[in-house]
Amino acid sequence: MANIDIDGILKELPNDGRIPKTKIVCTLGPASRSVPMIEKLLRAGMNVARFNFSHGSHEYHQETLDNLRSAMHNTGILCAVMLDTKGPEIRTGFLKDGKAVKLKEGQEITVTTDYEIKGDEKMICMSYKKLAVDLKPGNTILCADGTITLSVLSCDPAAGTVRCRCENTAMIGERKNVNLPGVVVDLPTLTEKDKEDILGWGVPNSIDMIALSFVRKGSDLVNVRKVLGPHAKKIQLMSKDEGPARHSLIYRGLVPILAEGSAKATDAESTEVILEAAMKSATEKGLCKPGDAIVALHRIGAASVIKICIVK
Repeated sequence: MANIDIDGILKELPNDGRIPKTKIVCTLGPASRSVPMIEKLLRAGMNVARFNFSHGSHEYHQETLDNLRSAMHNTGILCAVMLDTKGPEIRTGFLKDGKAVKLKEGQEITVTTDYEIKGDEKMICMSYKKLAVDLKPGNTILCADGTITLSVLSCDPAAGTVRCRCENTAMIGERKNVNLPGVVVDLPTLTEKDKEDILGWGVPNSIDMIALSFVRKGSDLVNVRKVLGPHAKKIQLMSKDEGPARHSLIYRGLVPILAEGSAKATDAESTEVILEAAMKSATEKGLCKPGDAIVALHRIGAASVIKICIVK
């Protein structure tokens, strides 16, 4: 546990007439969903409360929202409500005897799309059926929140297997999340669960915005507006793009969130190049102009890095 000065972070905003030029989005989780804590967040400057639907039931989030509204009533401070969709996911499978496996730097391992396989130090499975089709030698597979990096050596689409090299030593457990930076996967942006969350919880609660995970093309946003129907005019969409340098084509009429996805520590330099290329392309297409601010969120290893880039 890091030594974080929570009280220092939650200092109340100075009442000196200054108007903040940025908005602060806070995720309301187990440690921050009580009424007293939400009141502190509101007084410290929280503008948007994010509800992460990758976790928790509708009942759980409803209790948190009720607490938020009580805190807003108590403080007299308004706060927008954001529903962050879970989106499609790729996960590793189960392991022999349910025990975590140690992967060592430099060792080779086979990844299979046969989800019935019980994994070990020689082979693990992943839930994405087209893994061996979409990946190419040189691509990277990040597992368990980026704590495990696998470099793709070869692919066998017929067998549904990918041969990889481990780039670091780490333990991998069962059902860990998988990210494929730079790879366009053939999965729906809006899942049935997302639709249920939006229509069954978001719309009845009059949410202000939806943060849509894993957006890859403009039609993804069109589909969400169709699902929302008459409610689309009242709910703002925010696009979270986890892939590289296609961002500028999907933000027309939307609030841009540039999510650069997961990257290895050695990718820091290439990330800057990608961001520059994306902003240049967006400027040329008239989607943004010099002076605009773009928020870039990407992952280096297990750490999330946020950058605010000013378009030149």
